[in-house]
Order: sequence, then structure tokens, then C-alpha cells
Amino acid sequence: MYKLRLLYVLPCLLLMAPLCRAQSTVLNLPMPSQHAVVTQRIGITDITINYHRPLVKGRKIWGGLVPYGEVWRAGANVNTTICFTDPVTIDGKPLAAGTYGLHMIPTQDQWTIIFSNANSSWGSFSYNQAEDALRVTVKPQPADFHEALAYDFEDLTPDSAVATLRWEKLAIPFKVSVDVNKVVEASLQKQLRGLAQYTWDGWNDAADYLVSNKVDLDEALRDTDRSIEVEERYENLMTKSQALDALGRKDEATKFRNDALAKANALQLYGYAFQIQSEGRQEEALAVFRSNAKKFPDSWISHVGMGRVYSAQGDFDNAVKEMRLALASAPNGARSFVQGQITQLQAKVDINKM
Repeated sequence: MYKLRLLYVLPCLLLMAPLCRAQSTVLNLPMPSQHAVVTQRIGITDITINYHRPLVKGRKIWGGLVPYGEVWRAGANVNTTICFTDPVTIDGKPLAAGTYGLHMIPTQDQWTIIFSNANSSWGSFSYNQAEDALRVTVKPQPADFHEALAYDFEDLTPDSAVATLRWEKLAIPFKVSVDVNKVVEASLQKQLRGLAQYTWDGWNDAADYLVSNKVDLDEALRDTDRSIEVEERYENLMTKSQALDALGRKDEATKFRNDALAKANALQLYGYAFQIQSEGRQEEALAVFRSNAKKFPDSWISHVGMGRVYSAQGDFDNAVKEMRLALASAPNGARSFVQGQITQLQAKVDINKM
């Protein structure tokens, strides 16, 4: 019976051989449609499309090689797959984290994008609509000619990107969005159950993210307290001050900011002064530059700060003197910066306005 079945199947295999002569089920050989992978990160969420790239080769693609109204593998060979490491929305519709088979149904006016829970099939031949996780409808767009099918991510924002299939003279876009803050908060909770919980900077980095993005400020405050418990430092005291300030607790914020500044080294004081100067708080910044010079008179960065003070007063001669003192002891990585400041001051340009 086995020999009879083999004799029946063999002619079919021989007929198919010219169609797949570069493929093998047992050997690693080149495939006519080459493999590609493209990944885009949104926040901390990775979106990865794994696909094969057929060529046009002079053929009629849409309504020809790829028929209208039929499910298509959105690539070649095995399933095209798309993987999301966190929950996303596709054109506003929610989709859980996971790896999905990516299929499409093209028509002349609109396309259906299908995310299937079955992701290990060969093409769309065994596609079953009952396994759909999500379908969205999009409009095809005219595009420059692409000989090889390609996926790309465009129109990037902090919380979204447009995934686009391009082939022949058509582009098929769909928007992927991520609730970045929600994803990051969930990730932080997991990370801070590991070794990071025993470090001051792990808790402080978490709090700094929450404060900077103005989300869950009460949690940010708790995180700064955990950081300070591990080791009290300029960084976490300043982060706590910022969290309190964002919560409207101004007097407490001032106290912790002063505590932070009392612990600051010369570089930290300069950095704080430069930050508030960039926020338009010029007089406060100049006062910190002066206090830095009194507290750390021999530090090169204190001389840079005093150069900024003299520059703000229009006293370019003394500003240049301070910068030359800074240049004499500045580390190699900062010397070109200081020299650039000197050049500007010699041209009587206020370096505070650059």
C-alpha cells in the first residue's frame, strides 16, 4: 500500500518541483523570496514584523498574482508574523501582547488587515477566520515603485508609529499605538522586585520618570523615599523636591531642594543652575553660579559658572579670564567646550543667550 501511495504522489511532486526548486525541507538553501525582519520600539514596547520579500519581476501584482477579495499571507513563504511585547492598539482597536499571523484581504478600495492567533502556518492556505484576534480596515495608498515587498515604520511619535507594507506601487498603512506610561509603570513594578530594589538609583530613576511624565506622583514620592532609605543623595533629594512641587506641596519641596543643594558637588550645582537658567530663571541661576564658586573655588566648572555670570553683566574681559582658569584644569572631554566659550566671549557674545 505504501509503494502504491508513493507512486501516486510522486508525479505531483515532480510537477511542483520547478515551482520550488530552490527550497528544501531538510537543507538550508536560498529561497526565491528573501527573509527580512524589521523592529520598531515605541517607549519600551518592541514591534517586530518577520516576513519574506517577493519580487515584482514584471508581473501584475494586485488583482493578478495577489487576487482581490482573497486572504493573502502579506509576504511570501511561511506566515508573515507581527509581534508585540506589550498590549497595543491598531487603528484604535485593542490587541493583546503576543505574536500573530499577519494576513490581508486586498480590494481596489480598501484592505482588511488580519491579526491571527495562528502564527506558524505556511502562508494563508490554512487560514481560519475563527482564529482571528483582530481585523481592521484601511485604505490603500499610491506609492513609489518597490520591486521587493517591504515593511517599514513611519510617522513616529512618542507613543505611536505607522507600520506600512510597500510593494509595486501601493502602500498599506496601519497605526500602532502604545499606552507608554501604563506599560512603563507596569514594567517598573516588575523591575523593582529584582536586584534594582536594593539600589538608590533604581528607585530614583523610577520616580524621575513618573515626575517627568506627570503620572502617579504619589508613587513617585514613595519611590524617592525608598531611594533615600538606601542612600541619601543629591539626586534623590532633588527628585523628591520635584515630586512635592508637582503635588503642590511647595514648602516641603523647598526644604528638600535646599537639602539637595547642600549635598551637591560642583558639577551638580552647575547643572542645577544651568537647568533653571534654561527655564528662564536667570537671576536664581546666576546666584547659584556664584555660590558654587564660593563653595568650590578651585573647580574648573565653578570658573565656567562665573564666566557665565560676568558674561550676563557684559563684563567680557573678566568672563574670558574665568574661562581661561577653567581651561587650565578642565578634563580633556570638556576642553573643546571651554575653548568654544572663550571664542564667543572674545567676540563679545553673551554665552547665556546661545
